[in-house]
Amino acid sequence: MHYGIIAAGEGSRLVQEGVTKPKPLVDLDGRPMVERLIDIFTQCGAESVSVIVNEQMTEVRNFLEGLAMRLPVPLTLVVRSTPSSMHSFYELSRLMEGKGRFVLTTVDTIFRPEDFSRYVEAYASAPAAVDAMMALTSYIDDEKPLYVDCDAEMHITAFRDSADGGDRYVSGGIYGLSDRCIDVLRRCIDTGVSRMRNYQRALLSDGLCVRGFDMGKIIDVDHIGDIETARRFIAGSPLK
Repeated sequence: MHYGIIAAGEGSRLVQEGVTKPKPLVDLDGRPMVERLIDIFTQCGAESVSVIVNEQMTEVRNFLEGLAMRLPVPLTLVVRSTPSSMHSFYELSRLMEGKGRFVLTTVDTIFRPEDFSRYVEAYASAPAAVDAMMALTSYIDDEKPLYVDCDAEMHITAFRDSADGGDRYVSGGIYGLSDRCIDVLRRCIDTGVSRMRNYQRALLSDGLCVRGFDMGKIIDVDHIGDIETARRFIAGSPLK
């Protein structure tokens, strides 16, 4: 499996709250969060890892260039400032095309390695008809969660911006994708779509088979308080 990490955001909310390190280098368990992600991918049999950072992130770029020399798998670094995470994905997609199934995640998506391993195994072994598999969580701590409807077989039927009172899942920010999904991405970019949630909706409207996978708790690090929550989560402490 090939992996991609979107780490091109500015982390402006953390900066405003007094965090001086760039978000990808924030220490969660003795490692910067971007290194932790790459280590998990390597443990899950990564064939390659690609990371996009913005042009202002010289500290992150230098760190990743040094890390690449020590990794057992190829690490490709893309340095480009983009207007959205979807445009960052578009830049990474050029490295993923033709490689079969791959997994994409944002740098601030925190999960337990064992849960991620279950997800990767499920996607790798899914029938060829499955075009995408999205990691889902019932732990809702995002400011603007993307609610996900699934049928009894975990086929995703809708992505919604608002709750309807009976919601079980939200998007976990982890995307298992294929070449057909890249075709949809190109059309979205060409028509001015700029949000990942609208891209996911386009996958459904284009008739692709998109499944969900319950990955348990997933934490997003957007604010300074989320850092401590993520550290407790990684350490195995109970969360509210």
